[in-house]
Amino acid sequence: MRWKCTCSYDGSSYAGWQKQQGQTSVQQVIEEVLTTLFKEPAFIQGSGRTDAGVHALEQVFHFDREWRHGGESLVKALHALLPKSIRVESAAEVGDDFHSRFSAVSKRYRYCLKLGEADPFQWAYCWPVPASLDLNLLGAAMQKLLGKHDFAAFASSRGNGLEYETTVRHITEAKVEQDSQYLNLMFRADGFMYKMVRSLAGTVVNVGLGRLSLEAVDRLLESAERIPLVQAAPAKGLYLEKVFYS
Repeated sequence: MRWKCTCSYDGSSYAGWQKQQGQTSVQQVIEEVLTTLFKEPAFIQGSGRTDAGVHALEQVFHFDREWRHGGESLVKALHALLPKSIRVESAAEVGDDFHSRFSAVSKRYRYCLKLGEADPFQWAYCWPVPASLDLNLLGAAMQKLLGKHDFAAFASSRGNGLEYETTVRHITEAKVEQDSQYLNLMFRADGFMYKMVRSLAGTVVNVGLGRLSLEAVDRLLESAERIPLVQAAPAKGLYLEKVFYS
């Protein structure tokens, strides 16, 4: 019996989604709770990694266990054991051919900017940027990212010696949504590389602040080479918003 679950989490106090030796991750906490619930070791597979400090509004994972009480009952049982920083939003039985990572067709991330200073209650969930940010320039830079490109200039190495099969990705959504004092940069693509969204966010913000030109964005996409001018935005402003399946 395979279960597809969606969860949200505040990533502030976690070393990311993926299990890591000697550090507390979201995956580790959920697996420990499932192990307690089922009284035997349980392992989950997520739709992908999120970095330390990154949040999720809808991460997807699956696991295989017999549970005859329905999805709603499973969610309640998990909430009784999980910390308040992690919530399972839904659980549904799916076919054995479903895979949270390999069945996904695209993901959408949100990067939250705060125009001006952030107060202590906002600080862990956004990136404060000068209110002088030019929204027209920022929007124009976002539009340049749309389509299929080699995004190697916006990816970082994980340091594990593994190379990407390809650094080409197709961004189908790159837009700016303004909400009061906040700007949300929305990115949807068929896949993202390590620190890619944070590097895209950092780059378009630097364009909006006049530190980079629009032509520099074109050159980065053409060269596919990362340079020091490409700086990753802080992890705390990034949210995995939704994982899409066919």
